[in-house]
Amino acid sequence: MNTPETSTKDRSLSALIYLFPLIYSLPFGFILLSQFPWLAQFFVPLIALYGVTNSLPFASLIIFFGIWFAVVRNDNNSYFLRFNGMQAILLNILQILFSLIMGILAPAFGAQSLISATLSNTIFMGSVVACFFCMVRSIQGEYAELPALSDAASSQIR
Repeated sequence: MNTPETSTKDRSLSALIYLFPLIYSLPFGFILLSQFPWLAQFFVPLIALYGVTNSLPFASLIIFFGIWFAVVRNDNNSYFLRFNGMQAILLNILQILFSLIMGILAPAFGAQSLISATLSNTIFMGSVVACFFCMVRSIQGEYAELPALSDAASSQIR
C-alpha cells in the first residue's frame, strides 16, 4: 500500500522506531556473532546501544512506554507512524515471549546445546530480517506487512 502523503519526518521516525526491537534481538544473536566476528562488525553500533540501555535501570520499559504513549496513543501523529510504532512494540513483545520460552528450554537442553543455539540464531535472524524489512518499507513510505503482526497492529490503532 503506497502512501505518497507520508512526510519525510514520519518515514524517518517510523524507521527509527524499529531500532527498539532490533536492539533487543541482540541477546539471541550473541552465539552467532561470537562464531562469526566479521558479522559482529555490522552490529557494533547496536551492541553499544544495547550496552547503554542495559546499564540504565528500566530503560527498556521506559522506551516501551515512551513509544506507546508518545507515538501509538498520540492522535496527533499520522496513522503511518502510529502503525509502525505499534508493530515495533508487537515485535518486541514477541521477542519477550521468545525469551521466556528460551528461559524454559535452555536449562532443559543446556545453554550451549545445538537446539538452544539453533533456536536463538533463528530468533535473531528472523528479528533482524523483520526489522530491516520494516525499516526499508518505512523509508519508502509503504506499510510493512508482516503476517499476523500487521493485522494486530492495525486493529490496535484507532
